[in-house]
Order: sequence, then structure tokens, then C-alpha cells
Amino acid sequence: MMVAGQASGLIHPVILCGGSGTRLWPVSRQSFPKQFSRLVGEESLFQATARRLSGEGFAAPVVVTSADFRFVVRDQLSAIGITPAAVLIEPAPRNTAPAVLAATLWLEQRAPGTLILVAPSDHLMPDPASFRLAVAAGARQARAGGIVTFGITPHTPETGYGYLELASAPADGSAVPLSRFVEKPSLAAATAMVASGRHLWNAGIFLFRSDVMISSFASLAPGLLPPVTRAIDAAKPDLTFLRLAPAAWDEVDAISIDYAIMERAAGLWAVPYGGGWTDLGGWAAIWSEGAGAGTDVVQQGPVLALDCRDSLLRSEDEGLQLVGIGLDGIVAVAMPDAVLVARKADAQRVKDAVEAMKAQKVAQATAFRSDRRPWGWFETLATGDRFKVKRIVVLPGAALSLQSHRHRAEHWIVVEGTARVTVGEAVSLVSENQSVYIPLGEKHRLENPGGTNMVLIEVQTGSYFGEDDIIRYEDIYARQ
Repeated sequence: MMVAGQASGLIHPVILCGGSGTRLWPVSRQSFPKQFSRLVGEESLFQATARRLSGEGFAAPVVVTSADFRFVVRDQLSAIGITPAAVLIEPAPRNTAPAVLAATLWLEQRAPGTLILVAPSDHLMPDPASFRLAVAAGARQARAGGIVTFGITPHTPETGYGYLELASAPADGSAVPLSRFVEKPSLAAATAMVASGRHLWNAGIFLFRSDVMISSFASLAPGLLPPVTRAIDAAKPDLTFLRLAPAAWDEVDAISIDYAIMERAAGLWAVPYGGGWTDLGGWAAIWSEGAGAGTDVVQQGPVLALDCRDSLLRSEDEGLQLVGIGLDGIVAVAMPDAVLVARKADAQRVKDAVEAMKAQKVAQATAFRSDRRPWGWFETLATGDRFKVKRIVVLPGAALSLQSHRHRAEHWIVVEGTARVTVGEAVSLVSENQSVYIPLGEKHRLENPGGTNMVLIEVQTGSYFGEDDIIRYEDIYARQ
């Protein structure tokens, strides 16, 4: 019997990308976490995930993210030619179970009984074709009403991952009934599980029918279903995004999909995946990916390594040369505003360092010197008690909001391209080597009418320069 919504046979990807991991600091920070960074290769992990879950057999993805990242999601998908079916904006982080349920409810309303594949956005899987074969191997059980999870065939007794215990050893890569989930084990337990041949690393990837998952929430996590349903039903369009209703979302408990559903559900299956995979959970994992090329000294960016071994050297700035001499088992990562130096064996402690910096209110713990915006980006070049200097890059056709400031005046000097500038009631074109002055309190707007990036230097003068000193009157990006 054909279930409604399955006529097309397409699998609907749901990509979760609201996380803000800290173990890859200083490249990954709260303001721009690892899934959006180019850690390995020329694309971000998020872009690679979207590509892996696109093409024949897949519908357009549904993305669940936060308001802070909605324009990053839009721009990175646009850059690789993918148009999402929806981008759902969480008013606040509530872990994976509410996010999965929200996307499932949204899809169920449009195609009852549709097949959904949930995946995190920050995993590296360099063999997409092999992963698609694994998905195909689990599709029959999912269409029949089972919940399918995907596990990584372990090659070492890893203690940093949860495990899936299978009812029997897999024979040919097909789905196997799942006995139970196992929390992160001790080394002895992990060694025994790897030797058994019946355990997989839990990759946090799931395949199921939308109606089956909703029924599972109704029976296993009934407290989540009413507020998440209200959050979807009262969701408001925001440009091309959909904002879940904040009042309803405030009532949602934060809980993972593993705890809420997977560890207690019946009819679970697991598909083993033996292709390359890593969650890039720290700098040691980045080193491992680079070391796969046959060298134990991984060099990324403008670096020089002399007499080094078993180390990672990475510079994120073409103008910043990183030199390592006689290093052994060291991770050194240089950014324009922060540098990390650690023993590779201690690289997981980066998270502790970030928490310590947060406690000390160190800005670099969470934010970069450069800041992305839907219209482009800006970089702080210099600061003083009564001034701040920025470089502002505005994308073709983009515009800043019509705004004013209570505590600062601004001077703009265009150095590349042409700007359309509004100051009060006056609108003018300002070309390279020309400047304009915006008095304190005056309404103003900056636009790029050209076909290439427009670059200007902004000199702020006044008593306070925080980004919260912005009164917006009009904004094409619907920001408050």
C-alpha cells in the first residue's frame, strides 16, 4: 500500500546547523562555527553536507538553524547552486529533538508520510557516492515504518563516540536490527566492542517516515509535541526564511533526539557505513585528515616547518607567516586576532580555554575581528578611546539599513567601486577617493549599485562604538 507523500520516492534531507562548537577555536567561534568554515577542502562542511544530500533521489533540503546564521546558510547554499525547500529559524537553541520534530512537522504538513533523512552539518564524508548507497540500503526499512540510523564501521577503540550495538554482525552493508545505543565507553569497553564486530560508531544520522517519527514523539516524548506544533503553526515568514513562534518555542524542553526517541523507540535498524567519516571534533582530527596524504607534518596556509614532526601548522591569513622549528606533537593555529599553540595530545582542552576566556570577557573567545552581515562584511582595523576605524565591503546590489546613531559620527572614504549614499534627505554617488561625512544622529544609508564589491574605510568618532548603537528605520533584510 502506497503511503501518501511517497509517490515521488524522493528523500527529504533535514540539515541541522545551529551548533556553535568550540573545540576548533580559533577558526571556529560562536559567531561563525565550524560547519560554515573551510576546514578541509574548498567548501565548508555545511556546503559539503548539502551537496552530499542533493541530486538524484533527493528533494530540496530543509535547514534548521538560528537567526544569527540564516544569511550564512542562504549565501553558502546559493554559492553551490542549491535552493532549500525551507530554512527554519529556531528562536533559541533547544538541542536536536525539537529541531528534528519541527522539520518533520513542516514536511508532514506538505507531504504526509514522506521519507526524511536527518544529518548534522559538521561531519566530513569524502565519499558521497558510498554514503548514498548506504542510504539506499536503509530506505526499504524506513518506508516500511522502521527508524533507520547509520553507524560508522569502527577502526579504533574510540572513547569519544557513542556506539550502536547490532543484533547480529552485518554481512553485506544491508540494514541490521539495532539492539541498543551505548554511551561513550571506557577504553576497555570500546576495545571489546570493536573486537565483537557488532558495534558501530553512532553518526547521528537518521532515516524515517515523517508520520512514524511524529507517532514516536507522541508516545515517547509527548511533552514536546504540543509546543513544537504551535511553534510551526504560528511560524512567521521572514524574507525567504520561516521563524518559529518564539512564545511556543520558549515552552520547549532542550533534549537530544537520541535521549528523546532513539534510545527508547522500537523497530530500529542500523546501516553500517565503511567509507571515510569524521566529525572533525578537534584539531587532532584535522591533523589526521591532512596526515592521510602521507606526511606527519600538516601545513595549511602560509607556513614554514623546519625539522618538525607529528604536528599541525595552520595560518588563516595570507599576510601572516607561521614558522615552526623543531616542533614535535604540536598544534599551532594562527589567526589575525588570536593564536593557538598546544600539544596535539591536549588539543581537546581548547574547549576549556574558550570557557576560561569567556569568563574573562575576552572578545576573541566568541567573535572575530571581522564580522559578516547579509550585505557583506566589515573588519575593525584600529580602535581608540574616541575613534574606531573599519574596512567595510558591500556586495553588488546590497544595501545597509537606513539607520542613525546616538553616540557617534562617521566619515566614509570609498576606496573601491562606487557607493550610493543617503544622508538625511540627500542621495549621492560617491566614487573612489571621495568621502562623505555623517553627523551624529543623522539618518543615513549605504548601498552598492555596481556589479563588483564596493570597499570603503569608515572612521567613527564619538563616545561609544558598539553595534547596539544602531537605530534602524528601514532594512531590506528585515532585521530589528
